[in-house]
Amino acid sequence: MKKVCIIGGDTRLKSVKHSLENQNFFVSTLGLYPDDKADISISDIIILPVPTTRDNKTVFAPLTNRVIPLSEIYEKTEDQLILCCNYNFENRNCIDYNTLDSYALLNAVPTAEGAIKIAIENTDFTLWQSNILVIGYGRVGRILADRLKKLGANVTVSARKPKDFADLEALGFNYINTESIPSLYLGYDIIFNTVDAVVLPDSVLKNLPCSLLLDLSSKGGFNMEYAKSLGLNAQKAPALPGKVAPKTAGKILAKTVSDLIRFYN
Repeated sequence: MKKVCIIGGDTRLKSVKHSLENQNFFVSTLGLYPDDKADISISDIIILPVPTTRDNKTVFAPLTNRVIPLSEIYEKTEDQLILCCNYNFENRNCIDYNTLDSYALLNAVPTAEGAIKIAIENTDFTLWQSNILVIGYGRVGRILADRLKKLGANVTVSARKPKDFADLEALGFNYINTESIPSLYLGYDIIFNTVDAVVLPDSVLKNLPCSLLLDLSSKGGFNMEYAKSLGLNAQKAPALPGKVAPKTAGKILAKTVSDLIRFYN
């Protein structure tokens, strides 16, 4: 029987634990419940949370606030399979499941729904017939644009690749080139950013009339503090799946982990 060790994490990792136990894996935990004491060194598979770390020093363990150094995982592993998110354990058998389409595409759904929830709660008008810009046509941008359009919004999407422009045109979306944003007047009611780069420079922020500027990226697409100083309703919305739909996010992660373990075996 394979021994699985889950380290840190939120309710999503609890879903993973229950799913693997139902598949007859022996599962121990460290930092997921109070006073749990799994032995990393005797485990065959290590599962780390979303994200694996927020400070590049310790494992993200919000449910217990336990301090679990990443160095401890290095010290107690050799050839075990390590499943993590947005991190790479060099010289270890490590898979970053967040880079897999099988996980990220499904995870984009609760992200998009969470973003729409925030938009509804932070505006005094309907999404129907509102003018919306979605910056970026990656995994989240695609799902978000689709959901907004189905709610009756007038959606414009910014992208960079000719293939994406063709796709957007075929689907009936308005579109602009992301690189042209600094030279355009962005007269939209709501702007969602999904790009991990500064796509809205300060010069653009000065002239935005939008009622909501929502950043869904990890690293940030604009200067948040400067945007707020201008009086913009600018918000950062990280880790939406675990916040707005933890049950669904847990199921998605559990399926991803189970598939990876079966493939590894």
